[in-house]
Amino acid sequence: MIGFFIALLSGALMSVQGVFNTQVTKTTGMWVSNGWVQLSAFALCLVAWLIAGRDSVMTLAKVEPKYVLLGGVIGAGITWTVIKSMEQLGPAKAALLIVISQLIIAYVIELLGLFGVDKQPLEWRRVIGMAIALIGVAIFQWK
Repeated sequence: MIGFFIALLSGALMSVQGVFNTQVTKTTGMWVSNGWVQLSAFALCLVAWLIAGRDSVMTLAKVEPKYVLLGGVIGAGITWTVIKSMEQLGPAKAALLIVISQLIIAYVIELLGLFGVDKQPLEWRRVIGMAIALIGVAIFQWK
């Protein structure tokens, strides 16, 4: 049950962060804002590392496959796309489309067993659930 609440908190934080970052971008520009997001996240992680644990940074060299180390690069891309989508669509529409995209891509990753995730069988109830979510997007966009 704790995972459920953490996921809800994650979604809430992502929405608030997207709005904050979009506002910062209006004054500073995209790359200053994105850089600030990544730098402030690094600073917080550094403080947490100093307080909570001292895992060796050198263990990063042992991570396999190496491409999974691109999470930070992807994070910069996420920050950019969230800012641009919220700027052009508004927070509610952008968040809705972001969540639907996350759901679909995550399910494809599970179905194909990509990136070291255990392969899962196709479940029609999940496909139907995503179809209903897409219908919800259409209703949300309907004028």
